[in-house]
This record gives sequence, structure tokens and C-alpha cells, in this order.
Amino acid sequence: MFEYSYQVNVRIMKLFSIEDIKAIERATLQQEGVTFHSLVMQMAASAATEIASRWRPSIRTIIFAGHESCGAVGLALAGMLMERGFNPSIYLFNIGMRSINEECKRCRDLLRSKFPDAALIEVVDKVNLPELKSDDLVIDALFGSELREPLVGGFTSLVRYINDAGATVVSIDVPSGMLGDWNHGVLPRDTVQASLTLSRQFPRLPFFFSELAERVGEWKVIDAGMNGEASANRVSAYYLIEKDEVRSLLRKRNAFSSKADYGTALLAAGSYGMTGAAVLACNGALRAGAGKVIVRSPRCSVNVLQAAVPEAMVNADDAERNIMDFRVNVKYTAMGVGPGIGVNESTIDALELLLKHTTHPLVLDADALNCIAQRPALLSHIPMLSVLTPHSGEFDRLFGEHSSSESRLLKAVDVSRRYRLLILLKGHYTTLVRPDGKIYINSSGTPGMATPGSGDVLTGVITSLMAQGYKPEVAALIGAFVHGKAGELAVERHGEYGVLASDIAANIGTAIRKIMVNE
Repeated sequence: MFEYSYQVNVRIMKLFSIEDIKAIERATLQQEGVTFHSLVMQMAASAATEIASRWRPSIRTIIFAGHESCGAVGLALAGMLMERGFNPSIYLFNIGMRSINEECKRCRDLLRSKFPDAALIEVVDKVNLPELKSDDLVIDALFGSELREPLVGGFTSLVRYINDAGATVVSIDVPSGMLGDWNHGVLPRDTVQASLTLSRQFPRLPFFFSELAERVGEWKVIDAGMNGEASANRVSAYYLIEKDEVRSLLRKRNAFSSKADYGTALLAAGSYGMTGAAVLACNGALRAGAGKVIVRSPRCSVNVLQAAVPEAMVNADDAERNIMDFRVNVKYTAMGVGPGIGVNESTIDALELLLKHTTHPLVLDADALNCIAQRPALLSHIPMLSVLTPHSGEFDRLFGEHSSSESRLLKAVDVSRRYRLLILLKGHYTTLVRPDGKIYINSSGTPGMATPGSGDVLTGVITSLMAQGYKPEVAALIGAFVHGKAGELAVERHGEYGVLASDIAANIGTAIRKIMVNE
């Protein structure tokens, strides 16, 4: 049986669950001998500094404060803004079962004692809410990440009231109405529409779901005084991939090396009318540094490939229009399958034969996934730790329709564990799911990459990195980030509307260089 061990040993930014954050908070209180009140004041101070750096004190400011620690931060923040010349109106909700906790009371009393003339309204029953205007600054300190279930009742109406005003909204921790972890059952319309979210110490998983990201707006992590050692020692299942981590994974080349040291990438790609996909994948593989690239393609693609990519070798199938046999009589170190191969029945037969007789990980993309979707039983024959790179449509064809990116990610976790596959869900935040349940979210990229053939380039890049000896999950991590960075470079030249997949491929090498030299 094929044996394998994971290889991602670098320090990566962790995304913590709410329970993890509470544990880090407790460790901070124990190890540093500070009080919970001091953490509230630190969060408020960080938020005040950020707000004061963006808006003038003359702006009309309204603060909505809840009954727990997020509300306490809002009250402390109100005092700190007043010290900077702001004149906020504060609405503290102290209603029935949601009566304010001790920290909230303390911050309320401190505010009243220091600023007896503060416009503080304590809401204990019905209240006449202020008329919000589009040029107001609203600070949402209602719930943060304290909710455990979707909002109902009057607070739902308050959220919609805030949203309908069209004001500039700053949310503390997370927009109220949103849960701090998974958001099953949460309706985006019942979540505050923030312009800016000031996240407590760490980003939150929901920030990366397409249907919730709009509600978060711009997000920024601010210091809440938590112990760095406690967070470093805390195990997490979620990670954010950034440039420093990718730089630590990329290997410098030996001055005396040759192409033989960088592996052979075999790409099974192309069919009649879709040879361009093979060209793009091939260019991605070459620009990512493979020592040799071989393309398995039908006979109709040979002339196009040899003219468009003279640096690659073409291994022609006997068939004219579609690949009917993925087997080649050449040695290779990694194989990518799918770009432009079509879903011809004979091609599906050939893919089935390949999957049943291959033991080492493959990169499977595009039409390879569409072929498997037509024969779902093939999932159980995919070699362990192969990298599947579906966009949302391809994923849903394989595993059923999903109404949200969150439900799709949860399904990917289940599928990855069940079949022991690496699933790279492509999107604005391309996300790698491992069989051990760990989730890695890529931070590079741009909307300009929403262009035909972009995924084919990514297939070539990941296959190239695997050919060079990177483990599959490392190749997927590096490949996704480099691909996104190349897209950013392409946008700098062509703009978001004008980027072609070939522009992304052309910038792969430059992206790697910039990452390695930290430009």
C-alpha cells in the first residue's frame, strides 16, 4: 500500500474557533495575571485608534452596544472616542433575558462617571431609534461572535434597520447576526452589513465564505491583548496561507543543477477544439519550473502544441480527436489530467483504466472531474492524496448541488476524509481540504482571474511542483498562492477586465521570484 506522511511544518496564520479563542483568553488571564476587564479595554483601545485614523470626530456617530463582552467593548470604545473629540450617541440594550453582564455594567458605570453628559440611552423596553443617515458612522457592538444561533425577533429588525440606512458601519469582532464559526441557518439579510469589521486578534472562518464576505466588508485584525504563546501552542484545523509561509516552502535552486533535477511533468490534456487548454496547462507547468514537460494529447493537437509550446514534448495518442489511452512509454514524476480532454465515452473508459492502475497521486481537474461525475464509482479508485481542483460547478456535479460555499466546504471535508483525497476548492479564497480535516485558505488572487483557462494554468503549476518533488499538499498550497500572485501581477498590467489565462501563465515565474525575494 502506498505510504505517505504530511509535510507542512511552517508557521501558518491560524484561524481559531470561538471555543479556541475562549481557551486562549483563559490562558492569557492565567499566564499574564491580567483581568478580563483589561482585555476589554485593550480591544476598545485598538478599535478606537483604528476608527480615529479613518474618520474625523465631527462625523455623527451612533454606537449600538449589546449585553455581553462585545457591548462592554462598545461602551469602553465610546469613552475613548469621546477623549478624541467624538460625540457618539450610545444605545445599550438591557432587555429582559438579555440583561447586561457584570463587565458591561462596569464599562457602563465607568463611562457615566467619566462622562456624565454622555448621550447614553439604556434600552430596557421599547425605544425610539435614531434616524440613521447615509453619512453617519454606526458602530455595531451588539453581539460580535457571541451568538450561538441565528438572530430572531426585535434584534433582527434592528439589524435590518441599520442595513437599510446605508450608513458606514464598523462591526466589532464580527458583524452582528453572524456566528463566529459555521453559519448554518444564518440568513445574510439578517446580518449587519459592515463597511469595516475589526476582528478580535484573529480572522474568523466566515470571513472567507462568499455569501458572508459581503456582510463583513473590509476586515482587519486588531490587538485584543491575547497571549501569543497560548495561540502559538493551540492546535487549529483552519489556516490562512500568506506569502511568508509560501516563501519558507519554496526551495532555492542549486547552482550546479540541471533539468534532470526538476522532474518530468506529464499532462494529459486537449481534444479537438480544446487544445488551448493543453497549451495553457503546459505553459503553467513550464513557468513553474518542471525540468521536462510532456503532453499526452490526441493527434489533432500535436501541431498546435509544438508550435505554441516548443519547449514541451508531445506524446500523441493514436486517436485523432480525443485521448483514448492515458498510458505512455516514458518516465515521469507527476501527472496531471483533465484540461480540455472532453467527456467522450472512450475518454472516460481510458480514465477509468488509468485510475484503476495508478497508485501515485494525480492532479485531476476540469474534464477529468466531469468524466468522474458521469461515473461516480470512480471516486473510490482515485489514488490516495491525489489533488482534485474543482470550481463550484465541477464540485457540485461530483457531489451534489450546494446552496452555499460553507455547505460545499463541509461536504469537501467529508469527501476528503472518506476517499483520502486533497480537494482544492477554487474561488476567490481557494481552499485546500486535507483528509485529516485541516483547511488551508489561500489569500492571494484577484477577480481578474475569473477568465477562461485560469484553472488549466493552475493544473500545470501544481503538476510541475509535484514533479519537482514537493508533496501533493505542499504543491497544492504553493501552486494556489503562486497562481493567485501571478494573477495579481497580470492585473497590474492589463486591469481586472483584460486579464487572459495566458497572462497568468506568463507571470508564474515572476510571481515565484517575487515571493522568494519578498518583494
